[in-house]
Amino acid sequence: MNILLIEDNPGDVRLTQEAFKEGRLSINLDVVMDGVEAIKFLKKEAPYEEAITPDLILLDLNLPKRDGREVLQEIKTDKSLKRIPVVVLTTSNAEQDILKSYNLHVNCYINKPVDFDKFFDVIQKIEDFWLSTAILPTMVD
Repeated sequence: MNILLIEDNPGDVRLTQEAFKEGRLSINLDVVMDGVEAIKFLKKEAPYEEAITPDLILLDLNLPKRDGREVLQEIKTDKSLKRIPVVVLTTSNAEQDILKSYNLHVNCYINKPVDFDKFFDVIQKIEDFWLSTAILPTMVD
C-alpha cells in the first residue's frame, strides 16, 4: 500500500512513520512538507516523475505555500486524482474547516490527537479501516 502524507510538522511525520512501522501491513509512506510539493508529487512533476500514485492521502490543512484546503480542492477536481481517498488529519476542529473539507469531498476528517498514545491509536485505526476494511479503487499510473 502506498500512502502520501502531506504534513509540515517533522514531529508528526516521525510519529506517523513510527505508527505505520508498528502496524501489520507493509506500507510505503511518502512525505511532502507543503502544498506546492504535494501537487507536484501527485502530478508527477519534477522532481517526482517516478512517484507512485498513492492509494491513500493523509492531509494536514495548515500547510505552508499552499494550504490543505487548496490541495484538497485540486485533488478532488482533477480527473486523474479525484478517486484517491483523502483523510484530513489536522489539529483544527473548527466547524468551518470541517464543513469546507466535506464540501470539497474529503473522504474523512480526523482531529489529530496531541497525546502520543492516542495519535498512534488513530493511525492504527486509519490503517485498519482504509487499508484493511475499505475497498479502494485501483489506481493506474
